[in-house]
Amino acid sequence: MNIAFVLLTHNPDEPAGIERSIASLAEGLREAGHHPLIIAAGPANPMDDSSLLRLSTLTLPRPAREEDLLALLADPTPVEREVRHLLTTHRVDLVCWADAVWGLGYLNPAPVGVRTALMVHVPRADKAMHQSLAHRPRAVITTGDFMIREMADTGLDTSSWHTVPNALLHQTLPSGPAEREQLRHSGPVRIVARAEPQKGTAELLAAFPDRLGRPVQIVLAAAGFEYWPGMQNQTIEQCRELAAGLPEVELLPALPWQQVQPFLARAAATLVGSTSPETFGNVAAEALSVGTPVVGYRLGHLPDLVGQGGRMVDLTDGPKHIWRTLAELLDDREAYHAAAQLGPTQVAPLAPRAVAETFLTATLGEKP
Repeated sequence: MNIAFVLLTHNPDEPAGIERSIASLAEGLREAGHHPLIIAAGPANPMDDSSLLRLSTLTLPRPAREEDLLALLADPTPVEREVRHLLTTHRVDLVCWADAVWGLGYLNPAPVGVRTALMVHVPRADKAMHQSLAHRPRAVITTGDFMIREMADTGLDTSSWHTVPNALLHQTLPSGPAEREQLRHSGPVRIVARAEPQKGTAELLAAFPDRLGRPVQIVLAAAGFEYWPGMQNQTIEQCRELAAGLPEVELLPALPWQQVQPFLARAAATLVGSTSPETFGNVAAEALSVGTPVVGYRLGHLPDLVGQGGRMVDLTDGPKHIWRTLAELLDDREAYHAAAQLGPTQVAPLAPRAVAETFLTATLGEKP
């Protein structure tokens, strides 16, 4: 089958969860013998390959806000016409709108006879979401039970929705027991996050303990979108100022996708400080896959994802409790190694081909 995904902000190595999830799912579909395509807005990226189709009728600023996109689509006719042309030219059997707006689900510009699916990666029950559902996509897909419950609470009927988890794009072998013990004893704590206030990185830095006794390395990355002008620069600058007074803390630049798992594999643990619910938790999944325990807030999909591969705390306990819980886990040799060993098992079902088969079952209505 020829399967297209529409995600206007997609770029190779874009530091954002939906972009990574689409790339991972596309890889799984290739492994299963299908032909995935991704349709995105301009401008072109030097890393684009033949499976990434750029729209000539739509170019986004970087970073873009949803308001920017809707203004550019005030007259959607040229974009709709081009999307239909691409889907027809490439003989697409199934097109998946990756979001109600950023994935053009509200416009649904599919040629007659092409199956459609709508992905819901983030909670939204606005006009665009209702417009997307009114087009009656063959399948509505979200990332897990948390999102099903979250969207049902908005009044939407989610009884026929499907859950398809995000896949792990790359695989790195976990550290062996001896190396893991060395990491427990003196390895760095590593944090990988998008430069967004809700990721809680600034709060973690503001609550940094007087004595941690090991380095903390933080990777902050700016994506191609933001919620208000200057949001990402403000977040990075705030974190830089907080880290300046902490000799154990180092802020690092963004990493390419394939380097994230090796980076996390050499960490004693990783912290996920998100103060709003993670609808999946890609960084946590990548850490677990390499046997690195995760400590974070008991919010969204994270508790189900992490399981016994780390420790979850209540948001009301605050960031100081995250640091305390981390210290307790690192000090408990038996509990630490148990969590490290359970991590890869916890995310074993997230292999790209397995996730692709789940996706095909949801969109085709039968096991492929």
